[in-house]
Amino acid sequence: MCAISGLIPASPYLAAGQALAPLRDQGVLIIGSGNSYHNMQVMMHAWHTGSAVVHGLDFDAWLSEAVSHPDPTERNRRLLDWLRAPGAREAAPREEHLIPLLVAAGAAGGDSGAKIFEDRVMGAVQSAFRFG
Repeated sequence: MCAISGLIPASPYLAAGQALAPLRDQGVLIIGSGNSYHNMQVMMHAWHTGSAVVHGLDFDAWLSEAVSHPDPTERNRRLLDWLRAPGAREAAPREEHLIPLLVAAGAAGGDSGAKIFEDRVMGAVQSAFRFG
């Protein structure tokens, strides 16, 4: 268990991605589908009230920087420590929507990541990332 949250640690998901990495050499596309912000309580409140506040900007900025770090060892270290990021608990009350990103990062090996999409959905920033 993770000492910060009591949740399952992130390292097994990064390791799972590393185990999948050889498939890339065989032409297999590895896709991780989740949400960079998935606090439905906050999102529903923003949607119902018409709030102009955009939630998750601090976490999204941190996540974008972590994913795009040029050193894959440092990138993975930062992603493993995602719970310490600003706004992490608001953005991801539970980790299941970040697990696919961890798997994809593990499979990326030395390839850098980059943000390829950003939008606002129900009062929250949502981003997509690509490796390679």
